[in-house]
Amino acid sequence: MAERLMGKEVAAAIKEELSSKVAALKDKNITPKLGIVRVGARPDDLFYEGGAKKTCESIGMDFEVFEYPEDITQEAFESAVKDVNARKDVNGILMFSPLPKHLKEPEIRELISTEKDVDCLTVGSQAKVFIGDKTGFAPCTPAAVMDILHHFNIPVAGKKAVVLGRSLVVGKPLAMLLLGENATVTICHSRTENLPEVCKDADILIAAVGRAKMVKANFVKPGQTVIDVGINEDPENPGKYCGDVDYNEVAEIVEKITPVPAGVGSVTTSVLCKQTIRACEMQNGL
Repeated sequence: MAERLMGKEVAAAIKEELSSKVAALKDKNITPKLGIVRVGARPDDLFYEGGAKKTCESIGMDFEVFEYPEDITQEAFESAVKDVNARKDVNGILMFSPLPKHLKEPEIRELISTEKDVDCLTVGSQAKVFIGDKTGFAPCTPAAVMDILHHFNIPVAGKKAVVLGRSLVVGKPLAMLLLGENATVTICHSRTENLPEVCKDADILIAAVGRAKMVKANFVKPGQTVIDVGINEDPENPGKYCGDVDYNEVAEIVEKITPVPAGVGSVTTSVLCKQTIRACEMQNGL
């Protein structure tokens, strides 16, 4: 049976380091602050917001929630986002997405400055990730995947990494982060031929496709590390969640695997805070 790579362990290590950084900043009369921008009250947004607030509190960081009604106009919301972005005490901005359909989200995203864009919503931030500019912030989920690999001392340089999924939120930026650490990266998707064979050839297989239990035993081989980014309703267990990997099948074969839940998702709010603290340091010339 594979070693379970638990996200809670990674998050705890990150939070311990961040607590020290926040204390050091407070000694200089600087307190990092995350601004959370939310339109409406979707349950998944509120769930993630609760986790982010809890993480901020646990490390001594500040946060402020900017909540707006679901029927806010484009003009009013643009003005609100500009105001939050202009706040000198707000170092990082998390804006929940997707926004209500009547709002032009691409235009609104670009109102956030790259210096405060701690979840990679803007084209400028995406460009920085793709060219390897360390002043840019990757989306929190792919950054969390990298933190898991680092924490458990899983070698990346020179290894074959297969990323299953090509979204701008996970697949593409994760491929760039892996490439930046000298992995040999293959991005797979729905049109990839011989998909199980391509995945089986990986040293590190990362599933981020959004299809419940898609990765079966025929996708993997002994010795692999499998990172499951997916979070889906479990078709076999109503009310429960599962990943993109069929855990029971795959864990019998591979060397290491992240569970769902309690894997990658457990690390993302710690990454969000880490990137906000780094933004704060850069904004203060530290």
